[in-house]
Amino acid sequence: MEREDLDPGLVREIQALGNRNWIVIADQSFPLHTRRGVRTLIVDKEIPEVLGGVLDVLESQQHVSPIFYRTRELNFVENDAAPGIDSYRTAVDEALRGHHIRDFQYRYLSVVLEDDSKIFAVLVIKTKTALPYSSIFIELDSGFWDQKSEEQLRKKMESSPGS
Repeated sequence: MEREDLDPGLVREIQALGNRNWIVIADQSFPLHTRRGVRTLIVDKEIPEVLGGVLDVLESQQHVSPIFYRTRELNFVENDAAPGIDSYRTAVDEALRGHHIRDFQYRYLSVVLEDDSKIFAVLVIKTKTALPYSSIFIELDSGFWDQKSEEQLRKKMESSPGS
């Protein structure tokens, strides 16, 4: 799936997000959150397709840089228990186009998302994927200011008189 295949309203929602916001490309069983600031959209596509389109949109934006997470549990789900999981993993890797993805336990990602959703927007794109632990979590970081620049700034401020 490419950006052009995404609903224009969804593209605008992604473009409106900024630093510290989250996007979850979720499987069918992902819970519907009732918290204000969490918006859920339903699409009739599989996670890898949606991931490719979302990545196209994010790569066209200067103001954000995506950090990708998946559940650690996914690495241990076998194809015998969840038919299609091996091809799903391959399709996600292809959709990421070389972007690094970090693995954390589902419970940890859920807690972080719940905590951040108290003050930052979360966009949940619920797909038709029906595989365990298959949701992809995307944390948006600043696209024009990296961690190294922030650390240098803080160090400079600390050494400045009157700080």
